[in-house]
Amino acid sequence: MSVLEDLWRRVTTASPIPDASTLMVIGFVAFGCVVLAWPAVRMVVTVCHEAGHAVAATATGRSLQGIRLHSDTSGLTLTRGRPSGAGMVLTLFAGYPAASLVGLLAAAIAGAGHATAMLALLVVMLALMLLKIRNVHGALVVLALGGGLALAAWFAPGQVLVWLAYGLAWLLLLAGPRPVLELALRPANQTRGSDAAQLARLTHVPRPVWIVLWLGVTIGALVLGTVMMLPSVTTVTG
Repeated sequence: MSVLEDLWRRVTTASPIPDASTLMVIGFVAFGCVVLAWPAVRMVVTVCHEAGHAVAATATGRSLQGIRLHSDTSGLTLTRGRPSGAGMVLTLFAGYPAASLVGLLAAAIAGAGHATAMLALLVVMLALMLLKIRNVHGALVVLALGGGLALAAWFAPGQVLVWLAYGLAWLLLLAGPRPVLELALRPANQTRGSDAAQLARLTHVPRPVWIVLWLGVTIGALVLGTVMMLPSVTTVTG
């Protein structure tokens, strides 16, 4: 069997669905990471955040110039196009919900029994993102994430891949609302360059409205992602 055939077999093979107790343990571990290892988790969230800006910019016809990821877990996505209009608004809006939406996608795919396919999709997304990274730290972060997931998808036993896929889904879903809450708790005069502040200047819609919208999307994704994963578990265990 060739390498490509073996890879295709691993990606397309259905994965076992964890039982309720295992899923609960995975969720608690992910929650513990969000609470106790936030700087590392926030870096992963920032990768999704900047990828969200990049995807939205490309989808709305803006030119994506590059992405930077910084050691303080912040990031910057540079695009070129009209400084106002729907494209700019969608590009700015897409950052904060991105981690939750990736987590929702992961929950849907893993919950359908395709854990390896989900990890492979994330590797492809990170590889595409790497093409637009414009600083060394950002390149190292994306390479580490993509390389780690690729090695896991290729070498790890099937059960480990299932745990990893569900763990990533829980991690992103649970982590998604936290940056929005942090933004909400910071004084407006300290966030003049934030996405919310830029959206307020562009649309004349107040900053708090954008924060509430982001909270609605991220919390909604958490609820929906949980619903997507749990029916499969209850079907197996019930």
